[in-house]
Amino acid sequence: MRALPFPHPGLFLAIFALATARADDYPQWRGPHRDGHARETDLLASWPKEGPQLRWQAQHLGSGYSTPAVVGQRLYLISNHGLDNEFVQALSTEDGQPVWTRTLGKVGNPDQKPTFPAARSTPTVDGTLLYALGSDGDLVCLESLTGNLRWRKQLRRDFGGTPGTWAYAESPLVDGNTLLCTPGGPQATLVALDKRSGNVLWKTALPEADEASYASAIRLDVDGLPQYVQMLQKGLVGVEAKTGRFLWRYDKTISKYGANIPSPVAHANRVFSAGAGTGGGLVQLTRQDQTIVAEPLYFSPKLPTAIGGAVRVGDFLYGTTGQAMLCVRFDTGDIQWEERALGAASICCADGRLYLHAESGEVGLVEPTPEAYREAGRFTPPDLPARSNAMEKAWTYPVVAHGRLYLRDLDRLWCYDVRKSPETP
Repeated sequence: MRALPFPHPGLFLAIFALATARADDYPQWRGPHRDGHARETDLLASWPKEGPQLRWQAQHLGSGYSTPAVVGQRLYLISNHGLDNEFVQALSTEDGQPVWTRTLGKVGNPDQKPTFPAARSTPTVDGTLLYALGSDGDLVCLESLTGNLRWRKQLRRDFGGTPGTWAYAESPLVDGNTLLCTPGGPQATLVALDKRSGNVLWKTALPEADEASYASAIRLDVDGLPQYVQMLQKGLVGVEAKTGRFLWRYDKTISKYGANIPSPVAHANRVFSAGAGTGGGLVQLTRQDQTIVAEPLYFSPKLPTAIGGAVRVGDFLYGTTGQAMLCVRFDTGDIQWEERALGAASICCADGRLYLHAESGEVGLVEPTPEAYREAGRFTPPDLPARSNAMEKAWTYPVVAHGRLYLRDLDRLWCYDVRKSPETP
């Protein structure tokens, strides 16, 4: 009997992608659609006093604030050991054990003040490929199964990139065959690459030179004109997706601390943005021929501005300030309720519940309703890590995928089972 030839590696990778790509994957920053929503069902509506069941806990993964991306049976994140070794790693979702590791480069801007030098970005998984941006500007395309390198760019060297004080923190955006990232600076404030080869499709130097900030871009179609929306150091901007042509800018929500961190939240040609110490605001985008007019609808210093971002559920926006959680009517900015709850927290929505990872390390489950703050569970993961200084907090976003809740805090990672059991009503 003649032996069958071994399949081509590319075919094997394609089969792997088809076998693992599922509707409940969490393949990039803030979920499948970059809006803070996980595509999950049949999850616990409330937690017991001690919290959901802990499946496994991993330690000594390397430091960093990178949120995991979860696809199939793999979890991907970026970490660092010291200041000279920042890397991407793949872990098994079954037990948290390492599968592969790929070096990115060194940690960016190590002399930053206040001092939090560490890995920051979330990897983006697209089929058989993974895209990761290191804090010093090292951008790589890897095979998600093996970690093998396909191509590499360096945002500072290749594009004259200029990050802010706390180095690069953006999670790359994949849109069709385009990979978008934000080098910052006067040469290529934003750049679009062919995701397969890394070749430049376009690069845009904005009319007013601007540094990269710490948010991640989203795609938005306004009356048939696709665009990328990104928060930079000097404000929120929109550029044409096909060419990179500058379309509009809104600068009311620039952080007074230079910490433009939360990613924009978009719905129906309207975009919410926020900056720490300043406030949050909404703009209405209207197409006029080949241009876009950005009309401010509201602004308030009382709206959600915390590092943990905000999510829109129905007609309402949920997020936190430095002290409290808020429910805000998205179209008007009217505050429906405000509750101290867990204080400042990162947020994710799944199966009709809000998952909060507080800067204190506590974790909460909240019902998203404009009627009142309704908590459905709260717990603290075991063995929280020590902080390098008093200002450092638990900043990593929670992730819900395949019925599990993943929490990362510096070199620790916890996996909790949040699925309903057959006996759960």
